[in-house]
Amino acid sequence: MSPTSNSEPSGVHELIAKRWSPREFLAKPVEPAKLLSVFEAARWASTCFNEQPSRYVTATKDDAAGFQRILGLLVEQNQTWARGAFLLGFSASKRTFTHNGAPNRFAPHDLGSASANLALEAVAQGLHTHFMGGFDAVRARAEFGIPDDFEIGAAFAVGYIDEAAVKPGARSRKSLSETTFGTDWGKAAGFMG
Repeated sequence: MSPTSNSEPSGVHELIAKRWSPREFLAKPVEPAKLLSVFEAARWASTCFNEQPSRYVTATKDDAAGFQRILGLLVEQNQTWARGAFLLGFSASKRTFTHNGAPNRFAPHDLGSASANLALEAVAQGLHTHFMGGFDAVRARAEFGIPDDFEIGAAFAVGYIDEAAVKPGARSRKSLSETTFGTDWGKAAGFMG
């Protein structure tokens, strides 16, 4: 794998290469077994002290009122396309460890790991996800009764996409030499050549 930036993932598993964040979803229900699999994947993410701090508040289009409640939290630009998804939700992570009440500074990392599992399992199930920062986390806490001990994460959409009609635009990432260092900060890791 080259340490330079490229437009498509190289040398990674197909699930990672196929994952992207669409803004168009098909008006097609998602089978409950697939949704269970997606959230089961999130549940099995590794966590510090096996705390499992991640939580997800969700609603499908089968729960029209709940779906509209979550949709209403999104900024207008996100509402425009997210209303086409079958499931909307948002994440949260527990700020303290259950076993001793101490702050869990790893909780955001563990939530990110769980959400990455969720997104990759969605691809494995023929689905796609789109995570969003554009939503009202303060309202989400109040309207859904989220305890103070939980930090609100990201909103997200899950559903089917029309593979023939929707293609991702140019995809790029920072080069590995900009993100992966050896023991000297800012200097590329030795294994990158």
